Amino acid sequence: MNLSQWLIALHVTGAFLLLGGGVLAAVFNVAAQRSERPSEIALFYGLTRVAVVGIALGALMTLVLGLWLVSDRDFSFGQLWVVLSLILWFVAVGAGQAGGARDRETRLLAEQLAAGSNEVTPELRARMHDPRALALSYGSGLALVVVLALMIWKPGA
Repeated sequence: MNLSQWLIALHVTGAFLLLGGGVLAAVFNVAAQRSERPSEIALFYGLTRVAVVGIALGALMTLVLGLWLVSDRDFSFGQLWVVLSLILWFVAVGAGQAGGARDRETRLLAEQLAAGSNEVTPELRARMHDPRALALSYGSGLALVVVLALMIWKPGA
C-alpha cells in the first residue's frame, strides 16, 4: 500500500470511530431517557464517556488525516466541499461538546439522587428532555452525516 492508500484507510477508520461513537452515545442517551431510576440514568450517562473516547479519537483522526489527504490528493482547500466539510466538522464538534457538558451535569444530578432516595425528580426529568441539550447532541450527529455525504460525493471536485 502506498501513502495515499494508508491515509484513506486511516481517515475512514477515524470516520467510523467518530460516527460509531456518536451512535453509541445516542443509544445510551435514549436508554437513559427510558430509565426509571436515577441509578440507571447515571449508569447510561456514565457509559457515554466510553463513546466519547471513540468520538474524540475519530474527530482528531478525521481532521488531521483529512487535511493531509486534501494536500496529498491535489485537492484545493478552497473547494466548496472541503470548506463546507471543515465548517460543519467544527460545528459538529462544538455542538457535541456543548451537548455533552449539559449531559454531564444531568449525570451528576442523577448520581446525587441515586445516592439518596433513587427517585426521579422533575428537575432530573426536565434536564433529560432539555430541548437545547438534545438539539446540540443530535444536531452534532446530523452535521457529521452531512460531512460524510460531502466526503463521499465531493460535489464540484
